[in-house]
Parts: sequence; structure tokens; C-alpha cells
Amino acid sequence: MNHLMIMGHLGADPEVRFTSGGQKVTTLRLACNQKRGGKEETFWWRVTIWGEQFDKIMPYLKKGSALIVNGEMMKPEIYTNKEGQPQISLNMVAHNISFPPFGRGDRGEGGGQQEQHSYSQQGSGFGGQMQQGQGDSSHHQQEQYQSAGFSEDEIPF
Repeated sequence: MNHLMIMGHLGADPEVRFTSGGQKVTTLRLACNQKRGGKEETFWWRVTIWGEQFDKIMPYLKKGSALIVNGEMMKPEIYTNKEGQPQISLNMVAHNISFPPFGRGDRGEGGGQQEQHSYSQQGSGFGGQMQQGQGDSSHHQQEQYQSAGFSEDEIPF
């Protein structure tokens, strides 16, 4: 089994289909850029999602969305394009999907903070709890410093 992690942007909205047995299959087209010798190449990955494991984040997956996908690489497929040139199709099955910290900011479609916020809502709740906890923690630390005889302007070490 070949596991890999790819990071890129969706080239289209997710495509949802169902097998003849009724199992849900979602396909993502992910563009990954790589610089080689001063040139930038784009590699397109077809990412397959079996079942409903990522249904909660699907409303946030739109064309242009930045993603990090961990999964299993499948055998590449070779085909001939419309111009008669041989092409390769890179395929993987997703095991984990997350939003990178850079979000959509590099595409001019909104700030990275906006993308991170939607990720924390869809995550395990850790991000939201952490943000809330940071506020409580800083207030608690301030009380500790004041009770120890330190002011905000003094460094306690």
C-alpha cells in the first residue's frame, strides 16, 4: 500500500455518484502545483471518497478550495487525450481531508482565517475549544500575575 499526502486546490465542485449497490462515491479533482527548473507544472489527482465519512465538510468543498488529502495511491491510468497525446491519470482513495492554514488567500478569494474558521467548526471541536480556552487562559494568567504582585508591564522572571 502506498500512502501519500497531497496539497492543492479543487478544480471543480465535488461529484457525487452511487454504485449499483447503493454505496455513495464522491470524486474530487485536485490540482497540485510543483516547480521544476523554473517552470511550474500542475498535476491533477482524482481523489475518491467512499461512503459518507466526509459528509460534514462537503458544503465547504467548492471549486478553488484548498485541501490537504491523506490517502492511498492507486495504480495510475494511462489514456489518450483529444489531441492524441498520451496522458496519465493520478488516483487516490482519501483517508483524511483537512483544510490547510493558507486557505483561499493565495487565490484572492477570501482570507485564510475564514477557511480556518470553517475547519474548526467541522473538526472534532478542538479548534473551537482551543480558541475559547485561550481567552479564559489569558484572563486566568493575568489574575495569577496580579495576585503574585506583578503588573502587566513587569516580566515575572
